[in-house]
Amino acid sequence: MNKYFYIALIIILIISVKLSLNIHNNNDKSTPQSVVQKADQNPLQISVMRQKSYPGSDLIIEQTLENDSNYHQYVASYLSEGLKIYGLLTIPLGDKPKNGWPVIIFNHGYIPPSQYRTTERYVTYVDGFARNGYMVFKSDYRGNGSSEGQPEGAYYSPAYATDVLNALSSLKKYKDADPGRIGMWGHSMGGNITLRSLVVDPQDIKAAVIWGGVVGTYDDLTNNWQRKVTYQPPANELALRNRYRQNLTSKYGTPKDNPAFWNTIDPNNYLSDITTPTELHAGRADEEVPVAFSQGLFDRLKGIGKTVEFYTYSGADHNISGSSFNIAMQRSIDFFDKYLKGGEL
Repeated sequence: MNKYFYIALIIILIISVKLSLNIHNNNDKSTPQSVVQKADQNPLQISVMRQKSYPGSDLIIEQTLENDSNYHQYVASYLSEGLKIYGLLTIPLGDKPKNGWPVIIFNHGYIPPSQYRTTERYVTYVDGFARNGYMVFKSDYRGNGSSEGQPEGAYYSPAYATDVLNALSSLKKYKDADPGRIGMWGHSMGGNITLRSLVVDPQDIKAAVIWGGVVGTYDDLTNNWQRKVTYQPPANELALRNRYRQNLTSKYGTPKDNPAFWNTIDPNNYLSDITTPTELHAGRADEEVPVAFSQGLFDRLKGIGKTVEFYTYSGADHNISGSSFNIAMQRSIDFFDKYLKGGEL
C-alpha cells in the first residue's frame, strides 16, 4: 500500500513540475504590443514624447525687420535639443495687455528645406493673424533655411514636433507673451505637427486651427494618399525622408503588418486626451492632401465628444487660396478670438 502511495506521489510531482514549466513559458511569450511598450521604445511613440522635456530657451532677436502697419517683425531664434532654430516673430504695436499678447504658433507646411527662407511664403497668412492683435511665431524647423540640424521631416521622425514644442516653451517665457493664451495654426505637414503637439502637450495649447492637414492615420498615409500633383523633392532630401520611413518599416513592419506599433506613434490613437478646441479647414479641390483626412479627424473627434468645427470650400485648392481665403481666414481669427481672447476685441 505504501509502495503505491509513493508511486502516485511521484507521478503527481512530475505532472506539477511540467504544468509549472508550461505556464512559465507561456508567460514569456509577450504579445507584439507588450514588446513595443516595454522593450522596444521608439522616440516617435506618443508615450515616449510625453516623457521628454521641452525646455526651449530664451527667444533671441536676431534681426529687426521693417514694421507693418500695426505690428513689429523680427527674425528670432531659440534652442531645440541644442540646435539653433530660426523663426519669424511678429509683435503687435500699441499697449501690451496686462498679462501679455495672445500668441499663435504658426506651423508651416512642406517647403524644400534648402529653398526655405524665414521671411518668405505664408506672408498673407501670418499678416492675417498679426494685424488682429496676435503675437505670431513661425518656426523654420531644424534643417530648414538657416536653422541648424538635418531636415528630418514630420511623419517618421519626432524632430519637427520637438522643435515646435520647444518653441512653445520659449514663447511661454517671452516677456511680451501671455503664457496662458497660446494657440497653434498648422497647414499641410504643419497640421500633422499641430496634431502631434496636441496629444503630447494637451494642456498648454488653448486653441488649434488646421488647414489642409496631413491628419490621417498611418494607414491613410500609407494606403490612401495619392497626390494628383506630381512632386519630387531634391534627391538628398528624399533620401533622408525615405531613410526614416525605411528604418521604421524595416524594424517594425508596415502599419498593416504591425498595427500595434504604428498605433503607438499615431496621434489619432490618442485623441481622447485632447482638451484643445480644434477647427479644421479643407479645400474640396485640394490635389495634394485628401479632404478625407480632415473629414476623418473631424468624425473621430466629434465621435468622442471633443470641441471641433470643420469647414470645406468648394473649388478651393490645398492653400485655400482665391475667393475662399478671406472666409477661411476670418473664421480662423474668430475661432482664436473666442478661445484665446474670450471674445475681447
